[in-house]
Amino acid sequence: MDSADDEDFTGLPCDVSYDPGLGGEEDFHYFGGGGEDIPDGNEVLAGEVIDYFPEPPLAYEDAYTFLELFDADENSVYRKTNLYYPFSSRRDWQLAAWLLRSGLSMGKIDSFLSLEMIKDLPLSFRSARELHSQAEMLPSGPRWKSQVINTSHPTKSPVIMYWRDPIECIASIFNHPLFHRHMDLTPRKIYSTAERLCHVYTGWMSGNDAWDMQSAIPKGATLLGTILSSDKTNITALTGDRIAHPLLISLSNIHMNVRLKSSTNSFVLAALLPVPKFIHKKKQMKGVLEDHLIHQCLNIVLEPLKQSTRHGVMLSDPIGCSRYCFTALASYIADTPKAMMLAAVGGKTLPVMMAMYKQFGDAFRHEPWTKSTTIAQLAVVHSRADPNDIEAYFREAQKFRLNGVDKSFWWDYALADPSRFLTPESLHHLHKEFFDHDTQWLICAPITSYRHFYSGISKLKQVTGRCEQEIQCYIIAISADAAPPRVIAAVCVLMQFRYLVQSPHIDKEDLGRISGALTEFHTNKDAILAAGARQGKGNRHIDNFYIPKLELMQSIIPSIHNSGIIGQCLLDHRQRGEEEGLDLDAEDSDIEADVETEDVPIDPTQHPHRTTNYFAIAKALQHQEVGSVPVPPCSFVDKCTAFHLGYDPSIRSITVDEVTIKFGLPDLQPAIADFLQCEATYGHQHVHSISGPRRAGSTAVLPFDKEMDFHDTHTIKPAQTLNCVPPNNPWILGRYDTVIVETSAGYPWPSSRFSGHTITQIRLIMRPIGKSGVQWSWKDRFLTYVQHFDLSNNRDPATRLYALK
Repeated sequence: MDSADDEDFTGLPCDVSYDPGLGGEEDFHYFGGGGEDIPDGNEVLAGEVIDYFPEPPLAYEDAYTFLELFDADENSVYRKTNLYYPFSSRRDWQLAAWLLRSGLSMGKIDSFLSLEMIKDLPLSFRSARELHSQAEMLPSGPRWKSQVINTSHPTKSPVIMYWRDPIECIASIFNHPLFHRHMDLTPRKIYSTAERLCHVYTGWMSGNDAWDMQSAIPKGATLLGTILSSDKTNITALTGDRIAHPLLISLSNIHMNVRLKSSTNSFVLAALLPVPKFIHKKKQMKGVLEDHLIHQCLNIVLEPLKQSTRHGVMLSDPIGCSRYCFTALASYIADTPKAMMLAAVGGKTLPVMMAMYKQFGDAFRHEPWTKSTTIAQLAVVHSRADPNDIEAYFREAQKFRLNGVDKSFWWDYALADPSRFLTPESLHHLHKEFFDHDTQWLICAPITSYRHFYSGISKLKQVTGRCEQEIQCYIIAISADAAPPRVIAAVCVLMQFRYLVQSPHIDKEDLGRISGALTEFHTNKDAILAAGARQGKGNRHIDNFYIPKLELMQSIIPSIHNSGIIGQCLLDHRQRGEEEGLDLDAEDSDIEADVETEDVPIDPTQHPHRTTNYFAIAKALQHQEVGSVPVPPCSFVDKCTAFHLGYDPSIRSITVDEVTIKFGLPDLQPAIADFLQCEATYGHQHVHSISGPRRAGSTAVLPFDKEMDFHDTHTIKPAQTLNCVPPNNPWILGRYDTVIVETSAGYPWPSSRFSGHTITQIRLIMRPIGKSGVQWSWKDRFLTYVQHFDLSNNRDPATRLYALK
C-alpha cells in the first residue's frame, strides 16, 4: 500500500473543514495574532507563523465514535430500560464500582458481602466472583492476556507476563472524545516572525522528528507518536515480594497540558513486565538475564506497534473518522539505569551518547550512540560469541560497552532510534540531579539557620519531586552569603538552565540562553572542587565531575530540536498504573480469571487527586443564616484568592503585650492603632499602605487588650502553604513566609509587576476580640501583621537576584 487513497480503501475522504488536528483543505499557514487560539487549541503568540506539513493526513468515512462503540455492545438493548444494566439500580452500581476500584482482593470482597448489614441490601451480586462476572458484561476496553515466557535459564518460579494489545490501547485513547481538539495530527514548524528566522518548539509535533517521520510514511497517512514509560515497581503489599515493570502507553499527539493530567487517564497500563529470580551462580549474570527477559517481553508486547509502524493500521478518531495510522515510537520515558538497559548499553557510559565515564564532566556534547552504531557492534559480537553462551557473549559485548542483550526490542522497530526516543524527563534529569548534587554542594557550606523542613534538608530521605521543587524555590537566596560566590554562581546558572528547559514555549533565543547557562556552569565548576563541596561517602573529597546526569544535560538541546519541549513528571500516571495492576496477592486460580477478563476502560470522570474548593466553601458560608456558623468565617475570598485558616487557633487568650514579646514585634500596638484609624476614616474597602512611620504612639488605646486568637496561615494549594510561627525549636528565629501584597488599588497582579505591590513577610495573623461594652468600627475579622521589605536597585553579582532590606 503506497498511499492513503489507494483502491483498497472502501471509504471516501470526509468533507471536513480545515483543522490542523483533523486534516482538510490545503491551506498550510496560520498567522497568529493577539494570543488567540488556533483551531486545534494550541496557543499562538502574537506575530508567530506556522507552516504545516504540506500533505496533511486524510480522514475517511464509515468509522465509529466512542458512543457508537459503547452502544454496539451486546447488552445495550437492556440499558434502554435500565441505564445501569447489568446492575439493578444506581445504588447497586455505585457499590459495585466502589468495590471494583477499591483494590480489595476477591477474598476480602467476599468477607464484606457476607456482613449481615450488607446481606439486607437488594444487591444483584452476592460474591466477588458474581461481581466480576457482571463487570465483564460491561462494554469492553482492551482485554488482559497472560502468557508464559520461556527462558533460556531456570527461574525460581514460572515467568508469566500480563499484557494487553498496545494497538487496542492506542485505539481506546485515539478514539476517546475527551481528546477531541486536544490532539495535533499534522506536523508543523513554528516561527516567531514571518521571516521564519527563529524556530519555536512546543509539543512533539513541532520537532524535527515528527516532520521527518511524516515524510517517511505514505501520503495522507496519520502519524501517531507513541509514548512508553516504565519503572520497576513492587506490585504487592507486604506479601509475595512480586516485582514488575508496569508499562504505560500514551500518545505524544495529545497536548502536554492535557496528557499530564492524571484525571484524563491519557496513559494506559499496557503490560506488567515480569522481574523473576533467575537461578545462576553469578550475580552479574542474573542481571544480564533480567535485561534479556525485559527485551524479550517488550518484543512480544510491542510487535503489533512494530507492524503498524511498517504497514499502518486503520483507527477511528474522536469524531468517528477512519484514519490510516502509523504508530512510530516518539519517546520512552525512564530513569538513567533503565534507559541504559533499554539502549542495550552497559558499564560506565550513557544511553544516548558515546561518552566514557571520565568524559562525563566535559563541557561539550559527545557523539550520539545511534541505532546503527549499536547494531554494527552487535554484529561483531555475534561473529565472536554464541548468544546462547550468555557468559561468553557478555564478555565480548563488554568490549563495546554493551550489556549483553543480543536482540533489543528496537532493532526491528522502524523509525525508532534509542538516541532519539530516550528523551530527557524533568523528574530524573533535572530535579533528581538538583537534589543529588547541587543541594549537596551547598550543604557543605556553613549553616544558614533557615529551615523549611523540620530537621533540615541534610536529613531528608526518599525526597519526592515536590520537596525538590520546594527546595529549589529558596536555596539560592538563603545560601548566597554562606557559600563562595563562584559556587553560588555555578549552582545558580544550573537552576536557570533547569527552569529554562521546562518552558512550554522555547525559541532559538531561549536555546541560546540554555546553552549559555550550561557553558557558564562549566566555567565556574572548578570553584566547587576548590571549596571541597564535592564529596562522596564518608565526606570523602572528590576531585572530578564524573556525573552521568550532568553529562546528559548536553543532550537536552538536541532533544528539544528533535522532539520538542521535554516531558514532565509521570508520577501520578505511574501510581495509577500500579492501581490498575492485577491483584497478585490472590490465589493463582483467581489471578488467571482476573487477567483473562478484566476490562479497564478509560474513565474521564475519575479524579484521583481532588483539591478542596475553598471558593465554593467561602461562598456557601456567606449564604448561611446569621448565627448558624461561627464568625468570622475561616474560609473567605479576596478577589481571585481564597484563604482558609485552621478553625482552632494556635494560641488562645493572649494579650497584646504578650504577643509583642513572643513574636518580637515592638511596634505592634501602634501599628494596630494606625490600622483601626484608617478603617474608621476611609472604610473597610480601603487598601492600606505598608511601611512608613507610625502615627500612633506605643501607649495608644486599643478597643481590646486580651483574648486574641492567633492562627498559622494555610492556602488552598498544598504547594502554597504559608507559615507564620514564632521562635521555637528548631526554628530559633521563627518560621515566617514571604508574600507579595497589594498596596494600591487598580494594579492587577501579575501584569502590573511590582507597581502597587510590595514584598512583605507574614509575622502574625490574629483575630482581635473587643472589650466588653466598647463600640468600634472593625470587628469579627482577621488581621495580619506583615514586615515590609525595600527592593534594592542592585543585583547580587553571583545570583543576579535583587536584594531585600
